[in-house]
Amino acid sequence: MNDDIQAVHDLFESLSVAWNHGDGKAYGLCFTLDADYVTFHGEHIIGRHNIADVHQKLWEGVLRGSTLSGKITNLRFIAPDTAIFHAVGVVQLRWHKHAPKKRNSVNTNVAVKQNGKWKIAAFHNCRIQVPSVMHKVMMKLMKP
Repeated sequence: MNDDIQAVHDLFESLSVAWNHGDGKAYGLCFTLDADYVTFHGEHIIGRHNIADVHQKLWEGVLRGSTLSGKITNLRFIAPDTAIFHAVGVVQLRWHKHAPKKRNSVNTNVAVKQNGKWKIAAFHNCRIQVPSVMHKVMMKLMKP
């Protein structure tokens, strides 16, 4: 199991390396052929090739020169060939000296082992947001 833990961490690192090189093909190879990818604003991309193409276009446009950094915060195996992991990450745009905290995201991933290699079958990204004052008030009002 320790080899699988390292392999999943290596898979997540491969995402960052591909992102930082603007390499859509390498990015896509981190996913299964039929992977589901939900962006932080709710766009649902289906399939490795579409994931690669969408990201390549972003790196050739608005995300050109951006870098991705992140880390796995929780990893558990629900079967010998299936893992769920959460990670936090942030994209630093080329004109930023430091990645703004408001760009931090959390993602939930389902990884599967296929032919001895770990791939992401589902990826769901969500921007981390500080609760608004109104949200905090509503949460207090709803407590039993």
